[in-house]
Amino acid sequence: MPSYADGLREGFNYLMENYREVFVIGQGLWSPWYVGSSMTDLDKKFGKARVIDTPVCEAATTGVAIGASLCGYRPIVVHPRMDFMILATDQIVNQAAKWNHMLGGQMSPRVTIRGIVNRGGEQGAQHSQALHSWYAHIPGLRVVMPATPVDARNLLIASTLCDDPVLFIDDRWCYEWEAPFGPIDLTPLSKIEPQVLIEGQDITLVGASYSTKLCYDAAQTVGKMGISAEVIDLRVVNPLKLDRVLKSVSKTGRLLVVDGSWENCGLAGEVIAQICQRMPLEELKCNPQRMTLPSAPAPTSKYLEQQYYPKEKDVVDRVKEMVAGGRKQ
Repeated sequence: MPSYADGLREGFNYLMENYREVFVIGQGLWSPWYVGSSMTDLDKKFGKARVIDTPVCEAATTGVAIGASLCGYRPIVVHPRMDFMILATDQIVNQAAKWNHMLGGQMSPRVTIRGIVNRGGEQGAQHSQALHSWYAHIPGLRVVMPATPVDARNLLIASTLCDDPVLFIDDRWCYEWEAPFGPIDLTPLSKIEPQVLIEGQDITLVGASYSTKLCYDAAQTVGKMGISAEVIDLRVVNPLKLDRVLKSVSKTGRLLVVDGSWENCGLAGEVIAQICQRMPLEELKCNPQRMTLPSAPAPTSKYLEQQYYPKEKDVVDRVKEMVAGGRKQ
């Protein structure tokens, strides 16, 4: 059965086979391990003029891609560690996200910037960050976070064919998730909505990227205990579309948002705030809750990592707590 990494590779393959204006540029693209198995042998199939392995130069690589996008290409920039993509933030935030607005809609960088979240394995604080909330704050920049193998493929295609600048974030912890694909879905990125992965009646679980996987696994576990959890995958976090989440919480009366980053000014808090603004609070059976990382940089110690990152069991325990005893304070 195909995996999430297979989905990414299939997405790249489809794009370069069908669109001559697509090329990929970034670090480690010719390596068999640098970006996992998500791009294996694509340089051999399409040539090193379209799969361009660069030196360590995040700012220059991203700037080149933005410039190429303004000349008719649809480049995909690959940053193998999202942490070091920070060095290209000026190009992403001050250039790509602003061109369309500053030029009266006459020109928009058709660039996709792939940032990979690469955590665990005792990599420590500078190699483990999920920074989606930073970039989702920026108007003019679409931020996409696929969770499932089929979305890894379909949303990469949708992002690259979008005429707006897109930050496409994938998480290595998703790479082994396996699921059937089906035919390629060419729904435009602007039409993509959150997706209900599991229907339920007792509680709504919301996630994006790897957090969706935690919610999905936890829902299956609590289902065996008689708790019916509905799982919603956000898929796109800017713009954030929450109609389906609102409909679900109106049904279940309970909301738990799981996010792979920190709590302060984060995605989970934004989801909860918007839902609380839009629905009568008396319909809630207990206070909405969020599960995030502790407010500290990632540890290097393997033992501390076990305490730092939320696990399926943590989601299961919180769900049981909210369903059994959670009441509004």
